[in-house]
Amino acid sequence: MRRVVVLSTGGTIASRPDSRGAARATDGAEALLAGLSGLPGPADVAVEGRDVARVGSYLLTPGGMAGIVREVHRALDDPDVAGVVVTHGTDTLEETAFLADLVHRDPRPVVFTGAQRHAANRDTDGPRNLADAVAVAASPQMAGCGVLIVFDGRIFAARGARKSHTLAPEAFSAPDSGPLGRVTQGVPRLSARPVRPPALGPSALDLEATRVDIVACYPGSDAIAIDAFAAAGARGLVLEATGAGNANHDVCAAIARLTRAGIVVALSSRVHAGPVAALYGNGGGADLVRAGAVPTGTLRASQARILLAALLATDPDPIRAASELSRHADFPDAGLPQGDVPHTDSPRPSDSPGSTSPRTDSLRSDSPHSESPRTDPCGPDAAAPRPSGAGFPGRATVPVRSTERNE
Repeated sequence: MRRVVVLSTGGTIASRPDSRGAARATDGAEALLAGLSGLPGPADVAVEGRDVARVGSYLLTPGGMAGIVREVHRALDDPDVAGVVVTHGTDTLEETAFLADLVHRDPRPVVFTGAQRHAANRDTDGPRNLADAVAVAASPQMAGCGVLIVFDGRIFAARGARKSHTLAPEAFSAPDSGPLGRVTQGVPRLSARPVRPPALGPSALDLEATRVDIVACYPGSDAIAIDAFAAAGARGLVLEATGAGNANHDVCAAIARLTRAGIVVALSSRVHAGPVAALYGNGGGADLVRAGAVPTGTLRASQARILLAALLATDPDPIRAASELSRHADFPDAGLPQGDVPHTDSPRPSDSPGSTSPRTDSLRSDSPHSESPRTDPCGPDAAAPRPSGAGFPGRATVPVRSTERNE
């Protein structure tokens, strides 16, 4: 009989109140599976639980996240396993799921889920979410969809999904693409399939020594945090900028210093939806890109940080890592009609013979990594980068389309 393996890592779905009334992760896989009794699900699939950790996801480190992904790979070593479910705290679920997707080469689905109400709550959402996740992991139609997030009856691709409410059961959304499908009475139905870039190699999980930090921009922000992270040994930095990816002169000058020193800077936005675009000068996004920052499309800071860390773990060379960051950020997160097969190994238009990716070309000829003389990238006379359609990567969806660690 086919099996779905459930890897329990803690989170609200495994939490109960302690003597002070504060929720703590205490339940293991056996308790989680007991909650499936009476809920709809596939009748021809056995469910096996394994304890990996019992921890709130706000305590996870990049190394801890990589350890969870390695446990997923161990479960998939068994050919009788139809799919894997990971129960995870919602705080950082979007990061671990995205990391898993970056290195996922197997056609079998991996599904992340969790809960917003702890296990002792009479109205807990954990059992229903777990039952839906098992149904998705067991479904043959999910083959090739990569890593998914199933929550409150909706199915999301890991890339681009993020927690969008602190307490409500409808905790996750994908603002720029929407869900791939839904689960109704234990039956998953897809309306679209994700288009996925080629997977990274296993070295992308070697994150322990790869420091990448996030710096927020706000009115009056300066270079103090940026320089402090660089002094602490950051190899990469994600700038959570305002609007379409803007900052100010002080921040822009600091980004130029960092990229000249070989630190890769990713440019994201604090805005909920929409792509980063190099539109404004005078310290804005156009100047930040000229200073060497790499726009990350519709990826927000949480997932941009995971991508940059994984790329730097794979190849520490800053120019190559920046180029790959641009490629992965520009990869279209569109859906294909259900039943179509994504050809992720086909070259994109910018990779075709005779064409040049504007961002890659800019990185190599105009970036602070180059030795050629250049004007102040943040000054009032700085020239804006050449416009490129790659600056507006759409996220449209085409319609149909047990080793336990306690930390």
